[in-house]
Amino acid sequence: MKATNIQQIISNDLVGSTILVKAWVRTHRQGKSVSFISLNDGSTINNIQVVAEGDFSEELLNRVTTGACIAVTGEVVESQGQGQKVEIKAQGIEILGDCDADAYPIQPKKHSMEFLREKAHLRFRTNTFGAIFRIRHQLTFAVHQFFHEKGFYNIHTPIITASDAEGAGETFKVTNLDLNNVPKKEDGSVDYDQDFFAKEANLTVSGQLEGELAAMALGKIYTFGPTFRAENSNTTRHLAEFWMIEPEVAFADLDDNMDLAEEMLRHLCSDILKNCADDLAFLNQRLINEDKSKKAADRQTMTLIEKLQFVADNPFKRLTYTEAIDILRNSKPNKKKKFKYIIDGWGADLQSEHERYLVEKEFNCPVILTDYPKDIKAFYMKMGEDGKTVRAMDILFPGIGEIIGGAQREEDYDKLVKRMEEMDVPKEDLWWYLETRKFGTAPHSGFGLGFERMVLFVTGMQNIRDVIPFPRTPQNAEF
Repeated sequence: MKATNIQQIISNDLVGSTILVKAWVRTHRQGKSVSFISLNDGSTINNIQVVAEGDFSEELLNRVTTGACIAVTGEVVESQGQGQKVEIKAQGIEILGDCDADAYPIQPKKHSMEFLREKAHLRFRTNTFGAIFRIRHQLTFAVHQFFHEKGFYNIHTPIITASDAEGAGETFKVTNLDLNNVPKKEDGSVDYDQDFFAKEANLTVSGQLEGELAAMALGKIYTFGPTFRAENSNTTRHLAEFWMIEPEVAFADLDDNMDLAEEMLRHLCSDILKNCADDLAFLNQRLINEDKSKKAADRQTMTLIEKLQFVADNPFKRLTYTEAIDILRNSKPNKKKKFKYIIDGWGADLQSEHERYLVEKEFNCPVILTDYPKDIKAFYMKMGEDGKTVRAMDILFPGIGEIIGGAQREEDYDKLVKRMEEMDVPKEDLWWYLETRKFGTAPHSGFGLGFERMVLFVTGMQNIRDVIPFPRTPQNAEF
C-alpha cells in the first residue's frame, strides 16, 4: 500500500478508507487499554491522532516514543476528540526508526531559539521550524512564478568569480594552493599564477554584473542563487551565506525598477496569505502570545497576518533621500539623541534605526527611498542630473529596514569609467562589463532582494539565523 501524507488525510474526505501513513511521533499517551499517538510527517503543521487499542504488544508500544518514526495502517474515522475532524484507528504499527527517548533533545515543550540553533539538524521537527521552511519553499516557488509569468529568463550566474561587485572587499577567497606552502613571487606576494584559476578568485557577493550582461541580449532576466560576504557582523540581520534574487531589465528606468520591485513584494505577500494559511495562523498566534509578555509600548500595532495583508493591499510611500534626511534630522529621536547614529545633515549613510523610524513611526507603511548621494553608493549606479546623487532606490520594510536595494545602471561608457576611477575599481578586471557599454549599450535597471530578509518578514521571526536551514555566521559553520 502506498503511503498517504497527513495533509491529504486531513484535507480530503477519506472517512472509511484504509490508509498507510509514515511519520514521526510527536506525543504518545498510553493508557491501560488504549494508546493515543500524535503523528506529523512534515506535509502540514497539523498532527493526526492515531488510536491504538486491542492487540498491540506492550513491547511495541513502549518503542513508540517522541521522535520515533513509525508506519501505521488503519481506518480513517471521524474523531471523537476536539480540534480534529478525523483520526486513524490503528490496525497495524511498524517501527521504522527507534528514538532514544532519554537522549532526544526535541521534547514536546517550548525550547529557546538559541537552543534550537545548536540542534539545527533536528529543529525542522518543531512546529515553528516546520512552518518556517514550508513558507520558505512557497516563497521560492512564488518568486519563480512571478518572474516566469512576466516573461523573465532565469540565469545561473557564477558562484566563483574574480570580481567584487560592490567593491567592498569583503569576500571569501577561493584557492587550491597548499596553504602550508604558499608559492610566492620575488617581492613576497602570493604567486596566483600557480593557483587553479591563475588569478585571485572569490565566492560571489552578487550575480548582478553578470546578470546585466544577459539582460543586454535577453531583455529581462533574474538570478536566484547563493551569495557570500565575509563581513564580521554578529547581528540578527547578517549571514555570511545567503540567497539573493536579482532581476535586471533592459530599457527600464528607475521608475520602472520601483514598480517592478513593489509589484513583486506585494505578490509574494499575497501568495503566502493564500497558500500558507495554516502555517501563518500558527506563527501569527506565536507572535501574539509573545507580545503579551512585552510592555504596551513595545507591542506590535498589527498582527503578522494583518501586516502581510497591509503590504499586499496598499501602495508603498515613495520619497527622496533628501526628503528622508529632513524628516530624520527634525525627528524627536534625533533631537533628543536617542538614535545611536545622529543625523547631522545631508550625506549621512542611513542605518537600520533610521530606516525603521521612517517605516514604523513616520509613515507606518513600506517606504521607497530614491536619489542617494553618490559617495555612499556603488560605482555602477547612474548619475543624477545634479551631479551629486545617483538613481538608486532602497525599499524599507517594518521590522527589517532595507529589504531591497537597486538602481538604474550607468549605461554611458565614459561616465562609468570616470566613476570606477574615482572609486578605485580596477577597470582591467571588469573589461567585459565595460564592453557592454561600447557594444550596443541601453538604459537598464535592476535590484537585489535578500531572500532571507523576505522570509524573516513573512514569518515574523526576529533573527535571520532562524529562517535559513543551516546559518553561516562568524566562527560558525556547523552542520
